Amino acid sequence: MRLRIRRDRRAATALAIGIALAVAAPLTAGASQPTHRPAAADLEAVGQYEIQGTSAPAERSAIAATGVSIDEVKQHTVVVSADRAQARELRALGHTLKPLPAPSPKLPASAAKAFDFPPTDAGYHNYAEITAEIDRQVAAHPEIMRKQVIGKSYEGRDIVAVKISDNAAADEDEPEVLLTHHQHAREHLTVEMALYLLREFGDDYGKDSRVTKAVKDREIWVLPDLNPDGGAYDIATGSYRSWRKNTQPNPGSAYRGTDMNRNWAHRWGCCDGSSVFPRDNTYRGARAESAPEVKVVADFVRGRVVGGEQQITAGIDFHTYSELVLWPYGFTTSDTAPGMTQDDRDAFAAVGRKMAASNGYKPMQSSDLYVTDGSIDDWLWGDQKVFGYTFEMYPTSNRDGGFYPPDEVIERETSRNRDAVLQLIESADCMYRSIGKEQQYCAD
Repeated sequence: MRLRIRRDRRAATALAIGIALAVAAPLTAGASQPTHRPAAADLEAVGQYEIQGTSAPAERSAIAATGVSIDEVKQHTVVVSADRAQARELRALGHTLKPLPAPSPKLPASAAKAFDFPPTDAGYHNYAEITAEIDRQVAAHPEIMRKQVIGKSYEGRDIVAVKISDNAAADEDEPEVLLTHHQHAREHLTVEMALYLLREFGDDYGKDSRVTKAVKDREIWVLPDLNPDGGAYDIATGSYRSWRKNTQPNPGSAYRGTDMNRNWAHRWGCCDGSSVFPRDNTYRGARAESAPEVKVVADFVRGRVVGGEQQITAGIDFHTYSELVLWPYGFTTSDTAPGMTQDDRDAFAAVGRKMAASNGYKPMQSSDLYVTDGSIDDWLWGDQKVFGYTFEMYPTSNRDGGFYPPDEVIERETSRNRDAVLQLIESADCMYRSIGKEQQYCAD
């Protein structure tokens, strides 16, 4: 009930200040105009704010229900991304907001290159460099890697899946693992995670026993960049915009973009875990899978059903930041719910905790942070019965770079997940082995 009260209050506030206040200025001059033109002060990029005194999931869920994204959770504080109008709304609800430093200083025009990272973060890969690195790895390891363009983004960029297996050209009867990256535009470290995995599997195959066995016994799908348009927009000026969503238009609104990780088709929009307002960071889209990138990946996963059986058994969706290992459900705070038994939940938790013991992240059910709906993990399990996890990568706080950690940490923080990824791949033939029930669930 509390969340509904907050939502109703949010609707009243929105009517008072105009429905179409912006998270950011329209991406193109040709975008349709809102019904009520917002004040110039509201046409600005989001900033981060610290909110003190929030310690319970219900309190954090109420904050998230205003449409801001919750970026960081501590014992008695949260960090949110909000525009000026959203910050006013949160203050009107009684919260005290402390502005946090912007992600990067303004750079002189001469130092910035369009659609590229700031010179101080040149170790990150832009879209052209991502494409070139993928192609280089596939060309260097054709016996175990195959690149497949599975669809296009809204702006027409390729969405790529790289299959890694000892017989990459064949569809073998082996457990499959899905590794997805970069649903949220500003989370560039996740793309570096994907490129690291391609290098590790390619370079260590035949040399490292665990990697070799993983490649021989599994089919591994690496999807390095689910949101190439949003990633390009985030760095389009040569600096950082703190953009989260994709870039598709929203009919009737000047403000573009859908939060891809609120757009998946399991319990979409069910539970005050996403926003109905296109300006918001957590806008769920007009309907489930309305984001073309989500539809591409969902179709790809559905296409892995062979003979009525889903071949993908486990996966990790990489995000930043907070150093967490999360499992479903996000739409409910109950440990079990329709479609998830106690054994399912226990297997999720056992494998998740073991991976977290390896990489040093904190393990928990997603809704222990706050309620979300329409997330990829909920869809993977609720719709496809895939054990899907989220890794929230480095850092733990805004103070260490937030969404934009320096490029010096890329190698350290991607390699930190090597063992955890291999653990999931090794467990993918029978996740219930983790709770001692292999014979009950996995015996032929």
